[in-house]
Amino acid sequence: MMPRLGVLGWPVAHSRSPAIHNAAFAALGMSDWRYQRLPVPPELFSETTRSLRASGFVGANVTIPHKAAALALADRASEPASAIGAANTLTFAPDGTIAAENTDAPGLIAALGRSPRGMRALVLGAGGSARAAAWALREAGAGEVSVWNRTGSRAEALARDLGVRAVGAPDRADLLVNCTSVGLEAGEGGDDGLSQLGLTFERVGEYPWVVDMVYRCGSTPLLAAAARHGAQTLDGLEILLAQGALSFELWTQRPAPVDAMRRALRTGA
Repeated sequence: MMPRLGVLGWPVAHSRSPAIHNAAFAALGMSDWRYQRLPVPPELFSETTRSLRASGFVGANVTIPHKAAALALADRASEPASAIGAANTLTFAPDGTIAAENTDAPGLIAALGRSPRGMRALVLGAGGSARAAAWALREAGAGEVSVWNRTGSRAEALARDLGVRAVGAPDRADLLVNCTSVGLEAGEGGDDGLSQLGLTFERVGEYPWVVDMVYRCGSTPLLAAAARHGAQTLDGLEILLAQGALSFELWTQRPAPVDAMRRALRTGA
């Protein structure tokens, strides 16, 4: 049976994971492998995921809103995934068991390109990606990690779980990481997009380094504002590439052809 991989999400039509993984297969001559989008609503997530192995799937990435559910259904999980409380990578064993891993955390640190040690970091959001970012930054030695979310109780729960700080409003930091989906839709632009993040254009200028996990055609409102202020920026495509390469290596036991994956990611091929 042809080895298959995919990305589970709802929605998932925007995902560029198929482009980067299929480019990797082509670069390495793995012509019998395929990677595809798997749109699955939350109420069908567990049933659908458990059936994938029988259809030839050896693994799957997991995106919004399924990362906590992915960890919950796994038969075993890595220490980082368990500590974070979310998984973005599942591996389906021949015996039917499912292993959970989180490559979002190391992917973020790898994409940053330099250590956040000693920095004040602010994470926006309280979902699976935010949990991974907060944990990764804490483990990488950030001097202080704060979390803000529009629903304050979710930020407080994340902070308790991971030993970081919840804040009632975005405060000053050396590094700002947006882990919400704000900016994904084309209509979420300008000041309206920023206001959903608890920010204004002027406030964005308080952050010298801005990372947005969202990716779409063109810049997000947050990254556009940060660039106008002269901040260092990093978009979600580079983070997707880094975590995707780690997932690829986990599933295939082969070094990821990162250059080929980046070309496919940036061109949409």
